[in-house]
Amino acid sequence: MIRIGILSDTHLFNCSDAFRAQVQTAFAGCGIILHAGDLTDISVLEAFSGKEVHAVHGNMCNMGTQQLLPQSRLITIGGRQIGLFHGAWGPRHTIEERARAMFPQADCIVYGHTHHAVCHWTGGVLFINPGTFQGTGRFGAAGTYAILEIDEGADRKNGLHAAIHELPQPA
Repeated sequence: MIRIGILSDTHLFNCSDAFRAQVQTAFAGCGIILHAGDLTDISVLEAFSGKEVHAVHGNMCNMGTQQLLPQSRLITIGGRQIGLFHGAWGPRHTIEERARAMFPQADCIVYGHTHHAVCHWTGGVLFINPGTFQGTGRFGAAGTYAILEIDEGADRKNGLHAAIHELPQPA
């Protein structure tokens, strides 16, 4: 079983100790991390030292981060094709349609931008938006993230399992 941690919309300008602690808690047991953009600054990825990281830039990333990271990418993990992009640069209500056109061969598509967590199957594709990792939601809502598990021994659809999780609220 492969465990993949998924986050988006961190909107941070540096890799703080508090962020590192959140990452350790949320992604314990995950050897692979997918960041669906709006890191803001590339230094945010320092929190994932020792893990395999795949990231894309978003519309809020600084120019250096936009130059270092692609806008989209297709990744193969455990025999599954995973499309990864932020979702900006078009209407929010068509993100999944645009993603489907961008990654027609994908088994799973991960995106961000909307700050609304989503995890559902449509047309044989698992769509995941982990929401915003930082608790920036209205009325003090907790940050969210996703965990994707790939069972390499199962068939394509039954071998993908994902869930949305809330970050614990600070004491």
